Amino acid sequence: MEEELLSAVPCSSLAVESVIRVATAGGLYGFCAGPRDARKIGLSGVSQASYVAKSIGRFGFQCGLVSGVFTMTHCGLQRYRGKSDWVNALVGGAVAGAAVAISTRNWAHVVGTAGLVSAFSVLANSTRTEPKQH
Repeated sequence: MEEELLSAVPCSSLAVESVIRVATAGGLYGFCAGPRDARKIGLSGVSQASYVAKSIGRFGFQCGLVSGVFTMTHCGLQRYRGKSDWVNALVGGAVAGAAVAISTRNWAHVVGTAGLVSAFSVLANSTRTEPKQH
């Protein structure tokens, strides 16, 4: 039933839902980590509030970017290949990791981040419980 529902929903809709959910979580993380980081560097008052707001936006954007790129790549590959396996997660993770790290312009960093995100994606995909067929 779930597979039929997922195949009926466009990949772009799944990606938008994923971006909204994960960017919100990233923003909440920025809301929690921002004040601590601002205090560490000695900010207070308006400058601390500004730092926290930028932290919320930065974490939200980065998490949303990774989530959107991963979901779109994973879904597109799954529909193109007609298979739901670890290869989709591997490629989706690699593309998402590279998309986040490309701004560093350091190829070693891009490859390392792509490999790390790819490995975590495959691990997360393999630990998902599949629905039992009756």
